[in-house]
Amino acid sequence: MVLGALITRASLPPWSLLAYGVLGPVLLWQAGRLLDRLWWRPRRLERALRAQGLRGTTYRFLLGDLTEFGRLNEEAWATPLPLGCHDIVPRVTPFIHRNVRQNGKPCCFSWFGPIPIVTVTDPAQVRDVLSNKLGHFEKPKFPALTKLLADGLTSHDGEKWVKHRRIMNPAFHLEKLKLILPAFSTCCEELVGRWTESLGAGGSGELDVWPEMQSLTGDIISRTAFGTSYLEGRRIFQLQTEQAELFIGAIQKIAIPGYMYLPTRKNRRMRKINSEVESILRGIIGKRIQAIADGQSSNDDLLGVLLESNLRRADESGKSSPGMTTEDVIEECKLFYFAGMETTSVLLTWTMVVLSMHPEWQDRAREEVLGMFGRNKPEYDGLNRLKTVTMILYEVLRLYPPAVVFSRKTYKEMEIGGIVYPAGVILELPVLFVHHDPDTWGSDVHEFRPERFAEGIAGASGDHGAFLPFGWGPRVCIGQNFALLEAKMALCAILGRFELELSPSYTHAPHTVMTLHPMHGAQIRLRPI
Repeated sequence: MVLGALITRASLPPWSLLAYGVLGPVLLWQAGRLLDRLWWRPRRLERALRAQGLRGTTYRFLLGDLTEFGRLNEEAWATPLPLGCHDIVPRVTPFIHRNVRQNGKPCCFSWFGPIPIVTVTDPAQVRDVLSNKLGHFEKPKFPALTKLLADGLTSHDGEKWVKHRRIMNPAFHLEKLKLILPAFSTCCEELVGRWTESLGAGGSGELDVWPEMQSLTGDIISRTAFGTSYLEGRRIFQLQTEQAELFIGAIQKIAIPGYMYLPTRKNRRMRKINSEVESILRGIIGKRIQAIADGQSSNDDLLGVLLESNLRRADESGKSSPGMTTEDVIEECKLFYFAGMETTSVLLTWTMVVLSMHPEWQDRAREEVLGMFGRNKPEYDGLNRLKTVTMILYEVLRLYPPAVVFSRKTYKEMEIGGIVYPAGVILELPVLFVHHDPDTWGSDVHEFRPERFAEGIAGASGDHGAFLPFGWGPRVCIGQNFALLEAKMALCAILGRFELELSPSYTHAPHTVMTLHPMHGAQIRLRPI
């Protein structure tokens, strides 16, 4: 056999021998890099963290804690919570809850595949990370996946983030929000009108308000983002909703090298959705740019303001440093849809559920709305004077924040709270956990008590930076005023027309699908006033 092998190798042409000699070392080098990434580097990082007193889980080859994360979710989500229970952390984020309980505050670590995740639960440290007080932190990058949902402002860093934020700021200025208020009102009036017709003369009826709130906020973002093209926008809303469902399943597997490039059924579907969304947006944007070039008004919708601001930026900067490309604008429009629709629909759904659980606060909010507006359409100044409604929305955002976790990543060695973190460590900032921490909010932390916000956000807890539903610092959500104004308008329309009561079929089962969803819907009984 040895002789045969020698004869065969001797008979190879010289170029084959050269390729054989080069390819072998290359393959060994690549194998070495992969072994370092998947085994030696995680082991080094784990030793470095433990040497500084941090406790956490032990690294498991390739998947880290992903299997355990999925198992705990499946176990926790199998059992609903009692009605009226707002202690949702063990059910919604069971892995974080167990890891912190076992390994302690203010920091402990776990593993996202071969990447260490440090869970930071101290509000002061969370605030320092989000404010870039200790230096710049990157957003964790999963480009093959992020591009399929929305590779916009929230995923950028550095100069690109600064440029996009400056261009987009005018679309969310106070004066622009006032101009789109009629669109909010129109969508809300259509919603309550449809509900009234569906109830008929018989009085009360039952409705799953979760898809209704998704439809409402999708309609609002379609009208306010694209104006007369909002029907095309509604198709984007439907596609982006499906894409978000697929996204959350894929992110659990993204730690597996090359997973997103596998031709699985779900991966193919995500690419098909992305292609259709981008095609629709390219058409809408192209027509709007041509209209602006022809001297027509850019309209007062978000897309028009964004394009106008972008063109001014390009003119000021000159050709050598233009504003956003068409591809950039497409990605920001995709983000309009996901962030604009998802956040407010989650907030409104949980607000209706919680007010149904606490009718005394529902009555107080209704009394304030009717006292402020009567049967008239709400206007901007009046919406800003709604103290009880604002307190309720803040308390719902505390107990049921749409985004339950924020993440940042060290790109170089950095010190936080006396711990030196090497480059490549993900910092997990568990918003839901911080919002439910009795050390910060007191022994009544799991109770619905809107009065804690009677003096505003600053006086609501023992730490004024512990309220983080929209983030903190320079990267605080650009659309937070848009979302709160939209939520207030919707609540005014609903509470002014209906009394809310939980249906016997409602199951209290919050869980995460990108944001905090009701697993089995939100069945509410509506009684016309």
